[in-house]
Amino acid sequence: MPDPVADSQLLLDADGVQAAVGRLADAVADRHPETWPVFIGIERRGVPLARRVAAELARRQPGRGAPPVGSLDISLYRDDLAALVTVPRLRGSQIDFDVDGAEVVLFDDVLYTGRTIRAALDELADFGRPARVELAVLLDRGCRELPIQADFVGLRHSTRPGDYVRVRFAETDGADAVMVGQKEAVR
Repeated sequence: MPDPVADSQLLLDADGVQAAVGRLADAVADRHPETWPVFIGIERRGVPLARRVAAELARRQPGRGAPPVGSLDISLYRDDLAALVTVPRLRGSQIDFDVDGAEVVLFDDVLYTGRTIRAALDELADFGRPARVELAVLLDRGCRELPIQADFVGLRHSTRPGDYVRVRFAETDGADAVMVGQKEAVR
């Protein structure tokens, strides 16, 4: 696990991240007892989260298999695109299933202002019209600017607007951890 930077607080270590993934899997299974919804992870860290929850559901209920997982790159749908200092790195969206009429669970690592989710919903509409969209997040940190609420939450932890949350997954960062601290303290 990466060492926490000075003046940051470790919210979840690797075991805590796995427990939060388990809570998300339990909540999705409870709400969808018959048929799995499709999972769509928001690039970058919503994708490994969606894959982990899908794998956990398949492990717990092997007869049902895993939900299909796609990815959504919202870079060009951001409402602050013109204000960015650097051009975002485009990863591309990959959804290999039909979202028209589908029940979708949208995954992101952290729910904060709600603007990322608004952008994701805008892009998702370009792929079709889902019957329902639910939101799953590893961490809900509060401080909403838009009326967006998660349906499935791994951990709730209130933060201040000046705080910075760093989520690390083994798939993208080499280890699992969630840390919070001041913007200049968390790298």
